[in-house]
Amino acid sequence: MTPVCDDCLGGVAAQTATLCGRCGEALDLEGVRFAGQFPAEGLLCSPCRMVPPEFERAVAYGIYQDGLREMVHLLKYERMSAAAGPLGGMLARAVEMLESESARELMVVAVPLFPSKERQRGYNQAMLLADAAIAELKKTRPEWRLRAAHGVIQRVRDTESQFALTPRGRRRNLQGAFAVRNNAPVAGREVLLIDDIYTTGATARECARVLRRAGAAKVWVATLARAQREMVELWDTKS
Repeated sequence: MTPVCDDCLGGVAAQTATLCGRCGEALDLEGVRFAGQFPAEGLLCSPCRMVPPEFERAVAYGIYQDGLREMVHLLKYERMSAAAGPLGGMLARAVEMLESESARELMVVAVPLFPSKERQRGYNQAMLLADAAIAELKKTRPEWRLRAAHGVIQRVRDTESQFALTPRGRRRNLQGAFAVRNNAPVAGREVLLIDDIYTTGATARECARVLRRAGAAKVWVATLARAQREMVELWDTKS
């Protein structure tokens, strides 16, 4: 039995804003026009124009607020692992946004936790979401060949919790925190990286970087929720 009722599930809306074609950030269209971007190039946010990430595109189902935020907290902090099923269905809808761009054969990798943190929590919530999304996509997109390969990336250094850190602090905190396992078969493969929340993109960028260094042809990112940059910038002013 899922701890999330149908009313709560039905009240979570997918993103509807015009989004950055790379990281999925909601765009200020006046700012984009002022920057002189042309539609053929795709609309990009300022950070992606200045320092392009090493992933192809990041997608998310909804904004990290209200009901979706509460459901993520149930899964992440209240040990409500059964919430991963319905939330994984939402994540699957986000992955489907990549249908026209990504390969049909994808290696699916959940962002890892440090081993002691995973033992304390009892599970890796990103892995539960990834597995639930794969199960859903096998029904809705049977032509896709999705293979879970969660052990490909390991977290080699325990890090401070990202929750209260500024964007700059998050980037510093994650430097050297991830590594691709020796002999992991990523060379020439397209990888779908899964996490619960995309906040500043520090985690996705660092994981994509080590995957590309290990030979991955392309890295795609899908998360359940996306934090608004306005909220993130408020954190940054405190640094």
